[in-house]
Amino acid sequence: MSEVPDGRSPEQRLADLGLTLPAVAAPLAAYIPAVVCLGFVYTSGQLPFTDGKLPATGKVGATVTAEDAAVMARTCALNALAAAASVAGGLSGIGRIVKVTGFVASAPGFNGQAQVINGASELLIEVFGEAGRHARSAVGVAELPLDAAVEVELIAELAEPRAGTGLG
Repeated sequence: MSEVPDGRSPEQRLADLGLTLPAVAAPLAAYIPAVVCLGFVYTSGQLPFTDGKLPATGKVGATVTAEDAAVMARTCALNALAAAASVAGGLSGIGRIVKVTGFVASAPGFNGQAQVINGASELLIEVFGEAGRHARSAVGVAELPLDAAVEVELIAELAEPRAGTGLG
């Protein structure tokens, strides 16, 4: 079971933030939300869906503010945690967050991608403590699926690695 130094589980930390894991988002194409391979969970890119809808669409730095995009990145991370937890046996099945990749649909001249993806990184640290600190890439892109402003994927290490590969 993954615990942060204060002894609270990731589930407890999430609840303390007033958050719950959403249902895993249905794939938009030919992929699955998460897969376990050799002791790691890899999630597909997660959009900032809330109750099945995107809160806003468009380019950060044009129709979407960097502050709103950071909130969306936090939602993407929560959705990625739901996908990871679904194959890891819950949040406590995740030992640490290893890598986060964030994509920001960026208007020409917008270069605040790192600050936007901080929304995702900060949530992961709040939920997992030091085990939530991770390597990261924040990438500006021209377009994302459904005209989303942000997309986040993550790699997590299982708390108790399992042999082999597969979905769980």
